[in-house]
Amino acid sequence: MSFPTSSALIEFLILAILEKDDSYGYEISQTIKLIANIKESTLYPILKKLEQNDCLTTYSQEYQGRKRKYYSLTAYGHEHLLTLKEEWQTYTMTISGIIEGSIRHDKNRVSS
Repeated sequence: MSFPTSSALIEFLILAILEKDDSYGYEISQTIKLIANIKESTLYPILKKLEQNDCLTTYSQEYQGRKRKYYSLTAYGHEHLLTLKEEWQTYTMTISGIIEGSIRHDKNRVSS
């Protein structure tokens, strides 16, 4: 079974991948493919959106005689990633609670 991957999750993964080191599109896509079967036609528009939203900046570097476009987190990208990590922690704790049965929604109350 495979769970669907939203563009919001892909954005989060991209920022997390770039947190430690700059990277280029193909390398980013190969890392994301460890959990989601995405295509470059999905990845590059998300990278562009993150760049337009000031989360990423780009630069070119030569590799084996060819120019490679690298992506790097901006200061805002780091801040945004911290926010997403907090949201992810809440999200996963809630899912775990539902799966384990410790969180249940009744008509007029939520128990935990």
